[in-house]
Amino acid sequence: MRIELASVLENKLIARNIWKMKMTAPGIAEQYTGAGQFIQILVESSWANPLRRPMSISAVDGGKIEIIYKVFGEMTQLLSEKGAGDELDILGPLGNTFKLYDDGSTPVLVGGGVGLAPILNMYDEINLSEKDGFLIIGARTGAEHFIEHEPHNNVLLTTDDGSIGILGTVIPAIEKSLEKTTNPAIFACGPEQMLKAVQEFAAVHAMPAQLSVESYMGCGIGICQGCVVERVNGSVTKHSYHEKYSLVCIDGPVYQSEEVIIG
Repeated sequence: MRIELASVLENKLIARNIWKMKMTAPGIAEQYTGAGQFIQILVESSWANPLRRPMSISAVDGGKIEIIYKVFGEMTQLLSEKGAGDELDILGPLGNTFKLYDDGSTPVLVGGGVGLAPILNMYDEINLSEKDGFLIIGARTGAEHFIEHEPHNNVLLTTDDGSIGILGTVIPAIEKSLEKTTNPAIFACGPEQMLKAVQEFAAVHAMPAQLSVESYMGCGIGICQGCVVERVNGSVTKHSYHEKYSLVCIDGPVYQSEEVIIG
């Protein structure tokens, strides 16, 4: 983990309110260990906006790192206005990573909303290792997708309005993937409602699953104690971080599905 002044190489709109930024950050890239890790960006250094914003790493190439983010507030709007040559104060790499199981299972990668960044990252890693897998990406409408729906290549898109791919949530797409594999394992990142549905689906079907939990973070290093998720530990009554709660920034963001309570 280190603080580095990164230089923006590219920052472009790739779908409705979805942006992709590439920047040089050789120190952070050197310490990167895999899909699931994230950085904290100080978009604006001011008393009005003193906190960094967490952004999942979507790719690492040499000394360059890439993020995919959605504009939904003042800071992400300011981030979208950055151009080539601008500099950003970033902290990272932070967090743990997705880990493939060693039982020969087929990875089913599921992303929704801005949670697609680490999922696309892991998908690239799987492709490089020439391992079979499924990619499932959900969105509200087709305008928020920037990859193609290719069922023949095990790439499945879903939309709430049915404008692209499969109508509905990511769950029907996961069900379709099960038609092609007898030993699946889910890896998911996305909004809380989606993660909860995936967690419940995995439990019902006795499937191993890893969830990357999204959380608002003030510091990213465990000081502010703001990014808590409840552990599955019904015997603990005290509100202890170590026993009843987990900090997403330092214990996660990736958890085994059965370890945490979503929602």
